[in-house]
Amino acid sequence: MKNSSPHHRTGPRGRTAARVAAWPFLGAALIALAGLLLSYRFFIETTTGQFIDESALVEAAVVRRRIGVQIAQVLDLLPVTSVVIAAVVVLFVTLARRRWKAAGIALIAMAAANLTTQVIKVGLPDRPALGINTLALNSLPSGHSTLAASAAAAVFLVVSPRWRPAAAFMGGSYAIIAGISTLINQWHRPADVVAAFFVVAFWSVLAGLLVLRSGPGWNVWLGSKQHWASSRGWTALAVVAVLLAGAAATLVLRHVSANGGASSVSYFLVGVAQIVVAGYGLTIAGTLLLTLPVRRRSSR
Repeated sequence: MKNSSPHHRTGPRGRTAARVAAWPFLGAALIALAGLLLSYRFFIETTTGQFIDESALVEAAVVRRRIGVQIAQVLDLLPVTSVVIAAVVVLFVTLARRRWKAAGIALIAMAAANLTTQVIKVGLPDRPALGINTLALNSLPSGHSTLAASAAAAVFLVVSPRWRPAAAFMGGSYAIIAGISTLINQWHRPADVVAAFFVVAFWSVLAGLLVLRSGPGWNVWLGSKQHWASSRGWTALAVVAVLLAGAAATLVLRHVSANGGASSVSYFLVGVAQIVVAGYGLTIAGTLLLTLPVRRRSSR
């Protein structure tokens, strides 16, 4: 006898898809919101935060000179390029797999993230004068980084669970590189990029809940060994990147504190580490959040 309960549907290979609990996603959304608030409070409203952030921006000029203007200009194209790549992938998946609801939800989340960034950017007051030589104009969150990260998130939301670990790592890597490029080109400070990632994370986890609930028939897990894109190695790579970046930032800050001074790129490296930790940290969280529910369902 078929189960007629609205909370259970049969997916591929006879797996049962149960209703996804909302609380982990709502909790993750609140954490992303808290991350956004803390980024603003520390990097905008404290002298130490402003100093670290502004120093990274100033030192980015050194890096820009070293890599050359042409490479820097290519890097500046990454956010827009990410949208083109995402549009092609989302369109292909939507047409090939007929995931109209998922595509609609993903695109709405992408639009909401970019609109939110612009509203915050306009709505926040100018940077307070705390004795740091900096432009008063608010630049948080980064519009370029929001664009790149939200494009990556849209792809992550529409692909099937077996593709999500790889899509998360590749999309997260692209967003991180795009964010670092805005720092190298001195468009944005590191905190602007980190704040953008939190904005995208907020909308993505809410969209993820809707995607899982609207497409239980295809949101099933076949196992980490059934497909190369499902490998645990993708998440492991992100974990390693977070640990290395965090350790590097700690060592650089300790060196600066112990020696009473910094090299010409010390704070730039710290800023890059911030972006990497935030970007891959959220990548790990997103991967677990959207794969654990379907893993549990498929094992029933």
